[in-house]
Amino acid sequence: MESSHTLFGIIPPMITPLNPDLSLDVKHTEILVEHLVEGGNHGLFILGTTGEFAGISQDVKSDLIRLTCRKVGAKIPVLVGITGCSLVESLDLASIAKDSGAAALVAAPPFYMNIGQEELQAYYLQLADSVNLPLMLYNMPSHTKISIAIETVGVLASHPNIIGIKDSSGDLGNFQELCKKFEDMPEFRIFVGPEEILSSTLKMGGHGGVTGGANLFPKLYVQAFEAFQQGDESRLGQLQETILFLSEKLYQNASYKSSYLKGLKAAMSFEGLCKGILAPPLTAYSEEEKALLKENFLEVKNRVSRVLNPS
Repeated sequence: MESSHTLFGIIPPMITPLNPDLSLDVKHTEILVEHLVEGGNHGLFILGTTGEFAGISQDVKSDLIRLTCRKVGAKIPVLVGITGCSLVESLDLASIAKDSGAAALVAAPPFYMNIGQEELQAYYLQLADSVNLPLMLYNMPSHTKISIAIETVGVLASHPNIIGIKDSSGDLGNFQELCKKFEDMPEFRIFVGPEEILSSTLKMGGHGGVTGGANLFPKLYVQAFEAFQQGDESRLGQLQETILFLSEKLYQNASYKSSYLKGLKAAMSFEGLCKGILAPPLTAYSEEEKALLKENFLEVKNRVSRVLNPS
């Protein structure tokens, strides 16, 4: 079983490359996995929010798990999202992940039924008892309608199979409380989701970031993590400012609540890393919108190139 101590650093939430018929785009998945491994990422997380897990079929999920694990091999850990409203379907994915050689599982709360902390705790304990891989919690209240309370995390962390949490609340206070709660339990791994607060959370004691932009420019995020490890505050600040610039230029579009995924997948299509197709109910940008985004993308690409290769 994968030791939680090997989970650290930058673990991008990989997009799911799709064909027009919503089947898995095998060619671009292989290209993307190679790009992410060569980019120096410390792991890969598939079937998360950025991977559009809620909009793709079980067949695509199982195909993605098998292909990604086979392509990655033993180079870096693969974390597999098993979030769902059906325990049985989550367990089916967990079994495929185990058979495929994944390192760990990640699960956000079931997101349809209204539940409280007591039922959430019971659910996670049942899940952890039922799977044969280490399990990470995933706090994503904006999408699941429920936040995993600090007290609940404390109880769940005592389960030998629950090894950490990805906090995508975007709440720095919540993240700081998590770090304080587990300061004497370093084996419990705490990752941040929103890349806009990556450097802040590393300084609080976080173990790394599950950062969407690392799909596109992995070295930008890896170098930010390395700068933190080396105590190079100036370099870390420079890299974090570039991450914020990327976020502003590629993810922000007031016309759409889904602008993060629209922007990320469109930008990745510019680089030949996917076709830019999103799973319904999401839709891709129009050609006119893509043309405007491309101007922003080229600005970002040039800035990333300058910061990664200072003269």
